[in-house]
Amino acid sequence: MLRRATRTLLSFVMIMAGTVLGVGATAGTAHADECYTWNRTLSQGASGSDVTQLQIRVAGWVTSGERLSYDGQYGARTAAAVKKFQSAYGLAADGVAGQATFNKIYALQDADCTPVHFNYSELNKCNSDWSGGAVSAATAKANALKTMWKLEAMRHALGDVPITISSGFRSYACNNAVGGSSTSRHLYGDAADLVGSPSLCTLARQSRVHGFSEILGPGYPGHNDHTHVAFDPSPYWSAPSCGM
Repeated sequence: MLRRATRTLLSFVMIMAGTVLGVGATAGTAHADECYTWNRTLSQGASGSDVTQLQIRVAGWVTSGERLSYDGQYGARTAAAVKKFQSAYGLAADGVAGQATFNKIYALQDADCTPVHFNYSELNKCNSDWSGGAVSAATAKANALKTMWKLEAMRHALGDVPITISSGFRSYACNNAVGGSSTSRHLYGDAADLVGSPSLCTLARQSRVHGFSEILGPGYPGHNDHTHVAFDPSPYWSAPSCGM
């Protein structure tokens, strides 16, 4: 709470300083943020790294079975995801990312760009440097960030209920130690095993509309005590006990 309060105070001071000095943000430009600052309004047809940053944060707001690309191209699917994000947080749902949308994102993220309800340590209970997996440490960590933003969307859609992660990134050594599959998405940093409340079936069903393409839950061998969500180039859902 102290960290969030400090960030809020800092943002207020920055806004007031911009007003006094006459260097405030122009129309459609959101105020500076510790993690990342968007400096222009984004809409269909826009492209660039700022679009990619937006896509990371709205990729959890898609339709059933859909996966949003992180390609830096603001197309119809990105606009639709932005609309869903805006609607979920009580903003005007026009599919255009402007100051109100960016300010909501700023309020939802910490200085390291993780969403406020999740952190890197939750997605890495194996080794802190993210090495030893199927991809580079930097890629594994970046994949984990994308997973956290999808989980943030899912958490909000479920009524802002806490979601508990029992396992995230694994090196080959960690994966072997727990008897994980040799092709496990945990090795890529984009998987999370969910436990506790809401029910495992609720988590499995809800994850279908938040950008996860691999969902394994109760009834699938070895998954009666958790729901596994991940990104997989070859989508696969199986939770027979949940009707999936």
